[in-house]
Amino acid sequence: MSTNEPALKAKIGILALQGDFQEHSSILCSMGCSSVIEVRLPEHLNDIDGLIIPGGESTTISKLIENYDFTTSLEDYYKENNPIWGTCAGSIVIAKSAVGLEPWKPLNFIDISIQRNGYGRQLDSFQTSLTINKLTSKSAFEGIFIRAPKIISVGKGVEILSVLDNQDPVAVQQKNVLATTFHPELTRDFRFHQLFLDLVSKNLLDQIQDE
Repeated sequence: MSTNEPALKAKIGILALQGDFQEHSSILCSMGCSSVIEVRLPEHLNDIDGLIIPGGESTTISKLIENYDFTTSLEDYYKENNPIWGTCAGSIVIAKSAVGLEPWKPLNFIDISIQRNGYGRQLDSFQTSLTINKLTSKSAFEGIFIRAPKIISVGKGVEILSVLDNQDPVAVQQKNVLATTFHPELTRDFRFHQLFLDLVSKNLLDQIQDE
């Protein structure tokens, strides 16, 4: 069994309360994932092997997480060491602390502090070439930053995968949790999604070995 096979057969969930969850779904389906699930209720978390929290409007997503009683279920899902990936607004939701999201407290799944709209508003959106550690190819990845948050600090256990020219971290990982302040789902470059699938695959293989 190849390391990629478990991930393609895995059930990948995308939190579908608001935001660009359909773009993530399209990429995963194009990659050959056989089961992509739109997570709309807490019980949908019970049957998935990895979760993506997409970009969108962080204040809206946070309010919907509360309105649909997702908080406890998401915390339980995280505590089971399942792979989780937050993109743009999703990275705000999973951070340890978030400036500009008050009074809502983020989920604290990754030890980063982040600032909402850290690079400005819609008119300040930008695109730039990034070098990202751990990708299958070392060629540049086009990072699309739309009302992007800014990571203002990282904890000791957090690995920085990519930085802007000014050295701001834009992609980070802590164990099975990934956070990107840009939008890989708005490109046709599948490599970051493959990195997430690799996490899912490794986690599934580890579970098999522990049985």
